[in-house]
Amino acid sequence: MSDPADAPLKLVALDSEDLEVLAAHLQDFVLKIGDLVYLPAEQRLAMVGNRADRRAAGEVRRRRTAAHFDRVTRVRAKGVDRSNPEAVLNLLTIAFDPGDAPSGAIDLLFSGGACLRLEVECIEAQVADLGPVWAAKAPPLHEADEA
Repeated sequence: MSDPADAPLKLVALDSEDLEVLAAHLQDFVLKIGDLVYLPAEQRLAMVGNRADRRAAGEVRRRRTAAHFDRVTRVRAKGVDRSNPEAVLNLLTIAFDPGDAPSGAIDLLFSGGACLRLEVECIEAQVADLGPVWAAKAPPLHEADEA
């Protein structure tokens, strides 16, 4: 019988509590800027990268994962250089700043101070693993870990 920790992750977020769960699973999600796209006609921001899979105790693992945010009406970026598609972003967390319900802004906060602010009609996001898990070379390291 297969280990449940090896099963691909599939999540949907439709409110701020769901978004917190999604944020926990996407902490230390790394992606290249070239693997991030905003599709205004579809009101979607999509990205593909490598997620830190923490479901197996004591192991540091990664998975290829796709995420998308729908009902996005505008995207603003800070510290994200689109002219360098090979540059890597490390997602630290996702936050929701409510507006007139159900609208608001979803902030994707990356290491180094980079941020994407998605203005949304409502929260509608999905995450899905795309392939098998593999052992990571090292655990994610944060400035607080180094101190």
